[in-house]
Amino acid sequence: MSMFCFQCQETAKGTGCVIKGVCGKTDDVAQAQDLLVWVAKGISILGTIARENHYSNAKVDRFVQEALFTTITNANFDKAKIFSKINQGIALREKFVGEMKGHSIAIPGNLHASATWKPASEQDMVDMAEKTGVLTTLNEDIRSLRELVIYGVKGIAAYAEHAGNLGFNSDSVDAFIQRALTATTNDNLSVDELVALVLETGKHGVEVMALLDKANTTAYGNPEITEVNLGVRKNPAILISGHDMKDMEELLRQTEGTGVDVYTHSEMLPANYYPAFKKYKHFVGNYGNSWWRQTTEFESFNGPVLFTTNCIVPLRESYSDRIYTTGSSGYPGCPHIPDREPGKEKDFSAIIAHAKKCAPPKEIETGTLIGGFAHNQVALLADKVVDAVKSGAIRKFVVMGGCDGRMKSREYYTDFAKALPKDTVILTAGCAKYRYNKLKLGDINGIPRVLDAGQCNDSYSLAVTALLLKDAFKLNDINELPIAFNIAWYEQKAVIVLLALLYLGVKKIYLGPTLPGFLSPNVVNVLVEKFGIAGITTVDEDMKILMN
Repeated sequence: MSMFCFQCQETAKGTGCVIKGVCGKTDDVAQAQDLLVWVAKGISILGTIARENHYSNAKVDRFVQEALFTTITNANFDKAKIFSKINQGIALREKFVGEMKGHSIAIPGNLHASATWKPASEQDMVDMAEKTGVLTTLNEDIRSLRELVIYGVKGIAAYAEHAGNLGFNSDSVDAFIQRALTATTNDNLSVDELVALVLETGKHGVEVMALLDKANTTAYGNPEITEVNLGVRKNPAILISGHDMKDMEELLRQTEGTGVDVYTHSEMLPANYYPAFKKYKHFVGNYGNSWWRQTTEFESFNGPVLFTTNCIVPLRESYSDRIYTTGSSGYPGCPHIPDREPGKEKDFSAIIAHAKKCAPPKEIETGTLIGGFAHNQVALLADKVVDAVKSGAIRKFVVMGGCDGRMKSREYYTDFAKALPKDTVILTAGCAKYRYNKLKLGDINGIPRVLDAGQCNDSYSLAVTALLLKDAFKLNDINELPIAFNIAWYEQKAVIVLLALLYLGVKKIYLGPTLPGFLSPNVVNVLVEKFGIAGITTVDEDMKILMN
């Protein structure tokens, strides 16, 4: 076994990738990512001790966020950059230890090896990587709960990094990330204590999604109901993918007046909904569909593509020379746009110059799609929605947020959306929406039957919407609402969305297309018994249950 990874939904045989990742990462990249997480745990041990003594370091907090984000599925395939990040972490740790001593903070002599290890060479890293992977935790249930926490914390870190890019940070979020990582190194914690930590992870998931929502709306305004253009113009262009709105803002500003258009792809679609971006006349609309269809859509786009975060799949030669990465993303051989320096923007001049040499995008579809139904916009429609429910025009809402993926089994979600009764409304966020957001499902009294709140982190809006409806109907429990949950998952940001919903008390969530491979049978039983979580079956069978 050269690697072991089971953090995503498409993991081999539903149990774990052991030779090469289904995502495309090689065994050495997988091992480097394991080691980076291990180093982040070591720094977190020190960070937790420091906070217990009323001291913290913003650079340490940021490093832990970035380290975790780098290891999210489909984010970074560049082993050299990951090893560089490991060395950066070790250097930061050494400096942090000196600071702690300067503040008279005692550092225990029995620290976990991850808090003290220092490599001498790349070979040392390779040797250590073999000792730091998932399977080093032998007890299946403890391993399952630890990984559930780690994957949830990876999602928290991703959202915290986006918020931090906009100047919004939370000490309580950073403190929890580091305390949770520290807890996963503690062999004395019981199963019950780890279950409690899983629910606490969901609590901080809600907190960080609220923080990012505040960051985005403060910077760019509340999302508005928007018809997004799907066609193309005749100018050279840049396609921006991923999730980071700060990168979107700076790219739009730097391309203004250059003759280069900008289009969104996949999870960047919701950028079209923000008022602040609508002033840019060269911001044309959205091109293509969800992340996994990039291998054909990038070919036809013709211009360069900027990855701001995860969602990269192994490149095809036909467009590999047009891919740029930035932030926590990376791919071997692709130019990487460095992080912004204090008080300055990222420099996108290289990708803009590249775009000017390219042909305009080839049109692959026309028309528009409607989105922008975040919680503020839904609140403005609240009376209309409540009246529609009371009159019987809307019988039920179905939350179908989450992730899309490559497997044929994902067609279930398109078929499910098509089969829903015409008096139901879909609430969605994340790239799962591409399975049904272009279907002609119509509306109910002017309310579209697909209400798109935005990116996966905007699942917070779905929770706020549900709580808003609970108050509007004067109910005591969110589970009394006419809402069913049929969630698709793929990677770790979907894991934190699930844990956030569990923390909010949502029960009877259907999860698919398969249950996570990292959940042991006993942990699955806990989730089933305590929260009523179930895996999807067939459209007909699930429809009977969810429409009751």
